[in-house]
Amino acid sequence: MAVEATIKVSNGVKGRLDALKIHPRETYNDVIERLTSMAIDPDPLTDDELVKLEEARKDRRDGRTFTHDQVLAELGLE
Repeated sequence: MAVEATIKVSNGVKGRLDALKIHPRETYNDVIERLTSMAIDPDPLTDDELVKLEEARKDRRDGRTFTHDQVLAELGLE
């Protein structure tokens, strides 16, 4: 059910919303709906994926990384 409401936005925000319109007649509601649907990840990372990301960060901090050129050389693809 649609609810009508008036919200106060600065001229800068209104200008950015105008710039984000796909076509001039697109409503602000449609722009905001599109932006909010893009901002919410429907498939968040799993606990396992978060653990693996943290392990990768630790590997990088500890210097356990290889450059692109090193990987190519190791695979004999230079």
